[in-house]
Amino acid sequence: MKTLLSAAALAVLAATSAFADPVEGLWKTQVDDGAYAYVTMSPCGAKLCGVISRTFNSTGEYKSANIGKKLVWDMQAKGSGRYKKGKIWQPSTDKVFKSKMSLSGNTLKVSGCVGPICKKQTWSRVN
Repeated sequence: MKTLLSAAALAVLAATSAFADPVEGLWKTQVDDGAYAYVTMSPCGAKLCGVISRTFNSTGEYKSANIGKKLVWDMQAKGSGRYKKGKIWQPSTDKVFKSKMSLSGNTLKVSGCVGPICKKQTWSRVN
């Protein structure tokens, strides 16, 4: 019985990972206001979210108050590595931007706008 349950659990795990969105995983942001973060991208309902996992500055890793906070939310996959209609928070300014992303291999181009003000970053996958 244990063998059957173990096999069933492995089959479910394999099926779940087979359908994982390619953007899921750990990403390193660009430096903003002297610091950068590792962001864990994962599903949140039918959409994608990114949560700050670790933070770094010029002295190395530090425990920011932003760890555990959503940096990206409501992102929708549109196919061909494109994501739209999301929101992204910039901790250094405490502004929320309408956002989109473009995935190419281990590079994620993230952009967002608040009114006429737009910003871009290129994130890299952390292995």
